[in-house]
Amino acid sequence: MAGKKVLIVYAHQEPRSFNGSLKKVAVDELSAQGCTVTVSDLYAMDFEPRATRKDITGAVSNPKSFNYGVEAYEAFKKGALTSDIIDEQKKVLEADLVIFQFPVYWFSMPAILKGWMDRVLCQGFAFDIPGFYDAGFLKNKLALVSLTTGSTSEMYMKTGVSGDYRYFLWPLQHGTLHFCGFKVLAPQISFAPEIASEEERKAMVASWAQRLKTIWEEEPIDCTPPWYFGQ
Repeated sequence: MAGKKVLIVYAHQEPRSFNGSLKKVAVDELSAQGCTVTVSDLYAMDFEPRATRKDITGAVSNPKSFNYGVEAYEAFKKGALTSDIIDEQKKVLEADLVIFQFPVYWFSMPAILKGWMDRVLCQGFAFDIPGFYDAGFLKNKLALVSLTTGSTSEMYMKTGVSGDYRYFLWPLQHGTLHFCGFKVLAPQISFAPEIASEEERKAMVASWAQRLKTIWEEEPIDCTPPWYFGQ
């Protein structure tokens, strides 16, 4: 939709990978709609995933006992976070939709993306106490995770050996994105592209592109325990 702004936070090392193809088709489709698309290519940026004292410029409020969450909150209020964090926060603030594109590592996201969340979504910027879940500061934004798995869809069913894929989305979609107020759209899951045929892979990319054509008409999921774990 013309005028909309999209941030794609992309975590894959290889531009020619399947994740790279999904990212590229999202950029192409959303740009064709007239959206402004920004990509944070975390590996290419050499993004620092570790939350450390170095994230605060100038003096910390309690040098004797360093508490990252407290210090990041104070630094955010004073404009004293490092520029790489501030740059990402600006991108998030400008975005109507944030898409996270990544391969699943150990039922979770790659460390570089986890580190982006640890450092960028700090208290004062993304939430406060009170001021979380439906009152989170990013409540006027949409978020969508587009991920690839190593395991097949059969393995990620309730009766499968890995359990329902929704189980591992709980900490990411609910505990992080919804906590910060995002309205979460249904995940885009490309199951086991490495063992799929070339035709199946092309179909997965095409289905993502097709979905993005009407992405602005979608309703968010009901981000509550029953969506993830059933009744």
